[in-house]
Amino acid sequence: MPTVTKLVPEETVFFLCDVQTRFKNAIFGFDELVLAISKMLKIAKVLDIPVIVTEQNPKALGNTIPDIDLPSLGPLLLANIEKGLFSMATPEVKALLHERPQIKSVVLFGIESHVCVLQSALDFIEAGYNVHVIADGVSSCNKEEIPFALARIRQSGGYITTSESAAFQLQRDAGAPGFKSFSNVIKEEKDNTVRTLQKLLQYRAVL
Repeated sequence: MPTVTKLVPEETVFFLCDVQTRFKNAIFGFDELVLAISKMLKIAKVLDIPVIVTEQNPKALGNTIPDIDLPSLGPLLLANIEKGLFSMATPEVKALLHERPQIKSVVLFGIESHVCVLQSALDFIEAGYNVHVIADGVSSCNKEEIPFALARIRQSGGYITTSESAAFQLQRDAGAPGFKSFSNVIKEEKDNTVRTLQKLLQYRAVL
């Protein structure tokens, strides 16, 4: 039987890849992308999931767009790392993961799907992590690139899911103590979720 990989909060880290100010007018569906990412960070806070953020050459491309409220993460924000490498698997990131041997799963979202997201996914898969890419949480300048990037990741052993599906996998149990807070986030984000899915998934074939 094939191995079934599930998301477990205590074994998971979220990776936010390079959603920076200079990309705002270049990336397809940028506003919807930011909505999906903001939802994922709310889920991180409810479920106590750590987050690692990278910024590609921020002197040229700016910092993470302020609409994404990184300070609200508090100690869950493990690091915001400046990088030149396209992949998020920098020496600093590898060191953070090495310090946390319980981490088995990487949940990945950001830009661009066919460059930094793809190379990050391949590197983390190669390193032995279970990589889950949020289909409504990634984009590129050219929307046509996106389904091919997601297909490449899946061909290499990654998992393609949606923000809401990943969130419910991580929550697992409606009887858990934090379910009310989780449910409130899902309800608050309902309209944004519909908007994001309709914008970002309309051109993506089911893989």
